Amino acid sequence: MRGVLHIAAFPPCTKQKFTPNGETKPIGLEYKTGMKIITTTKDLSDHCKTFSSCPFVTVDTEFLRETTFWPKLCLVQMACAHDECIIDVLADGLDLSPLWELMANENVVKVFHAARQDIEIVFHLSGKIPHPVFDTQVAAMVCGFGDSISYDQLVYKISGERLDKSSRFTDWARRPLNDKQLTYALADVTHLRDVYLSLKANLEEQDRAHWLTEEMDILTSLETYDMPPENAWQRLKMRAKKPRELAVLKSVAEWREVTARKCNVPRGRVIKDDAIYEVCAQQPQTMKHLGSLRCMSRGFDKNRYAEGLLEAVSTAMEISKEQLPIIPRPKQAPEGTGAATEMLKVLLKMVSEQNGVAAKVIATVDELEKIAADDNADVAAMKGWRRELFGSHALDLKQGRTAIGFCGKSVRLMSVDCREKSNYAKIAAE
Repeated sequence: MRGVLHIAAFPPCTKQKFTPNGETKPIGLEYKTGMKIITTTKDLSDHCKTFSSCPFVTVDTEFLRETTFWPKLCLVQMACAHDECIIDVLADGLDLSPLWELMANENVVKVFHAARQDIEIVFHLSGKIPHPVFDTQVAAMVCGFGDSISYDQLVYKISGERLDKSSRFTDWARRPLNDKQLTYALADVTHLRDVYLSLKANLEEQDRAHWLTEEMDILTSLETYDMPPENAWQRLKMRAKKPRELAVLKSVAEWREVTARKCNVPRGRVIKDDAIYEVCAQQPQTMKHLGSLRCMSRGFDKNRYAEGLLEAVSTAMEISKEQLPIIPRPKQAPEGTGAATEMLKVLLKMVSEQNGVAAKVIATVDELEKIAADDNADVAAMKGWRRELFGSHALDLKQGRTAIGFCGKSVRLMSVDCREKSNYAKIAAE
């Protein structure tokens, strides 16, 4: 029935605790009281009021994106310490305004795992970016759970519970969804409560809560989700060798972005990346020339996008030589930078293992290359907690104040005294 809060009942189940040797022990009978499936605006408003009084709410979404540019939202799951629900966003007449207000409520932390796509969906549908946000995948990297750990692996490592992922490829737009599919969806936020509380306590115990600030600022930045179409060329590999080719690349990439958004189709459905590169090189200005290109799909010159593509090429071809874009030239790295970068990679791995922090959170390879070339490199690894943890040691290693050595069964940093540095200088001179 429409307008009714649907309840799906579940039988009691025995919860299992996993021991270090892999055995399981029952730790009591736990009952699932049911699932609340929200299909009306009133029920959604009531639940959002309840959630707004909580310090945090865990959030997940189920969506489809295979055939569209914008994700098609199908379900939203939410949970707080004492309540949980599933929002059927496809229900007739359901107004999601209370949900968007909750996402913008500064008094409630929105907890996601691998939040970027979820936040993108909220931003596209509401124009708002959830804030404040806690991403458990990023937090897990700071707490020593490795690079980009999956949700089910994180749940297992923290709670010892195995999640049933057999419903992950569900067509979430199909109705009705069965109990197994709904149970799978709800588990993505109910277990997330324990994961969040565990990681939050871990961060506070190690005084690392502020380490997440920069990552969350990027995650909730408007620029992360609202790239102007004129910058769409930056998504592509830089293969243009001449200014005119770069002009075509920029024009065609902008046209594709605008067209894909307007028609709500994936970018590759308009024109694939490889075809763009060939268009930049060949610069077709007639349908016949366009149809002869090897990378174009058969019959492309006759489909609805062909005319727009030729107009984009024509626009680029009309740019005067004086106004053509300049081909960006990569800076030549100083001699010895490659060896220094490899040395910094060893240091990064050592620092990562010793401090229980994923290496990719501390520094990227691109940042290592910049540090190797410039002591004053303007990169995140040389600022804040990252500089204290890694950046200052990187400079000491570069400048010969410390050395990397193998002691016992581990790699360690060792100080280098003035006499040793003098000897090193003599050897280098010889």
